Amino acid sequence: MDKLIPAIAQDWKTREVLMLAYMNGEALQKTRETGRAHYWSRSRGKLWLKGESSGHYQEVMEIRIDCDQDAILLLVKQEGGACHTGYRSCFYRTIDGQIVGDKVFEPEDVY
Repeated sequence: MDKLIPAIAQDWKTREVLMLAYMNGEALQKTRETGRAHYWSRSRGKLWLKGESSGHYQEVMEIRIDCDQDAILLLVKQEGGACHTGYRSCFYRTIDGQIVGDKVFEPEDVY
């Protein structure tokens, strides 16, 4: 699998959707080998271990694939926040801009 497929990270206990990223074969293999979520960074053009900069790793509890086998669901234990903006989830605001999520860290303190 060299193509990129969507990967959704979801809290394994609460089922809160934390983030959407992309995986290729290498990312999926590293995730399975290490038990920590790896993704393909489209902006950096390289493999990315979630948490390598922030320390906010995702321990993978289970990996699921959808019926068409073209999307992945990772059930994870999230350390800290999943979003680089400091929120627990990347889905922290409504379409109208209302903040509905919890900010758990300040990005300038981490990056």
